[in-house]
Amino acid sequence: MIDEEGLPAHGLPAERVLDGIRALRSGDRPTHGGRLFAYVYDPAVPGLDELTAAAHAESAHVNGLDPTAFPSLLAMENALVGAAAQLLGGGPGTTAPDVVGSVTSGGTESLILAVKAARDAHPEITEPRIVMPVTAHAAFVKAGHYLRVAVDMVPVSAETLRPDPAAMAAAIRPETVLVVASAPGYAHGVIDPVTEIAAVAADAGVRCHVDACFGGWALPWLRRLGEPVPAFDFAVPGVTSISVDLHKYAYTPKGVSILLHRDPELRKTQYFAHADWPGYTMINSVIASTRSGGPIAAAYATLRHLGEDGYLRLAAVTRDAMNELADVIRAAGGLRLVAEPESTVICFTVTDPELDLFVLVDELAARGWHTQPQLAYAGLPRTVHLTLTASVAPVVGKFGPDLADAVAATRAAGPVKLPAELLALARSLTPEGLTPDLVAGLAAGLGLGLGEAADAGAEPVPARMAVVNTLLEEVPAALQERLLVEFVGLLQRPTWSRD
Repeated sequence: MIDEEGLPAHGLPAERVLDGIRALRSGDRPTHGGRLFAYVYDPAVPGLDELTAAAHAESAHVNGLDPTAFPSLLAMENALVGAAAQLLGGGPGTTAPDVVGSVTSGGTESLILAVKAARDAHPEITEPRIVMPVTAHAAFVKAGHYLRVAVDMVPVSAETLRPDPAAMAAAIRPETVLVVASAPGYAHGVIDPVTEIAAVAADAGVRCHVDACFGGWALPWLRRLGEPVPAFDFAVPGVTSISVDLHKYAYTPKGVSILLHRDPELRKTQYFAHADWPGYTMINSVIASTRSGGPIAAAYATLRHLGEDGYLRLAAVTRDAMNELADVIRAAGGLRLVAEPESTVICFTVTDPELDLFVLVDELAARGWHTQPQLAYAGLPRTVHLTLTASVAPVVGKFGPDLADAVAATRAAGPVKLPAELLALARSLTPEGLTPDLVAGLAAGLGLGLGEAADAGAEPVPARMAVVNTLLEEVPAALQERLLVEFVGLLQRPTWSRD
């Protein structure tokens, strides 16, 4: 039995505590081994986990609140920023010699700060706006929500999955403070026409942010390998800021991203400072004040250990695995790639109406392959997203037979058919009318173990999610959002200590 109690009456021996954590971890998706195509980035480099754990421990108690108190952390952050800037077309001898940046906790924080810096650079604009393709990361919408910045979305071509630069230009208003491009977009792995988008932004006198959180540490190495990577970084005139996550293809442990600005003037409005109170003067370059130095030290150790030659090798291994996996999908009956791979993502859909994509995802999971389903959106089909890393290479040969088997099982099972009463109930709901009890009852009808209405022994998240995904696809986005908010709210409940 797993002990989930948080604060026992009497302290426990260290090994028992660790055993409890290991028991809890046993139900997680596998973070190593190349069978999880989302969320984690595993280079399959022997000894790297041990190195980063040791580096993290060295600086875990260092506080990033005050860089003058802990110069070791400042030195490591500056080194990480310099490495990212040089990789992305900035630094001495380039057209962007004065690039500066900050280390953040992840891509979402980097994007929020890019929006904040653009907004605060124009205090005269009382109702600021940003322009972005619909394929740009949802974190930009989160930034707009947090910062009260309106978001104008531009559609993409159903064939190319890219926005028309002319449509991006037409969406720019006098209130626009930022234009966004992705390199690549997360969902499909497609690189936006950055050169053209940056040009229309520059013509309008607006900042242009390139979200390279996903590809910023992969595309430069692929280019060095001879792949036809289009221009997307500071070599492009008009690009004013770039985000790149080190905890993706720099293969560092979670919690490290970089936000770069073309020059120090552009970064000034990213900072927050406050002196009008009796405590210490607060000055923050990022959202958090107190920050553990552990993730930064672990990232620094990773870059130092792998080096340029290591990253080039990992990029080559990942590219070859991606090409092999793409060929497997092309050869499978009833499937097609929605875009030719041009970064480190494979995205595919079904062409056979007898194949239910959500059922296929479940069948792959039953065979140990954990993929990411994406709902249909605005004329774009439902798809499966695969993030590839170097760890996929040793197991990619096993994917083909399992995919063929999963396709056969999916065809035999047939498409999901929702019960008429459940579908009618879902379609009758409104975001305003949802309550925790109502969502718990709906979850119980789907076989989820939530709230008092759930069946005894039901799991909060079942092994098969096709019915849930199908139901979500049948309701409007606003209702999807509210349903998921209530669902996660029911999952995130305190564990009380036992008597």
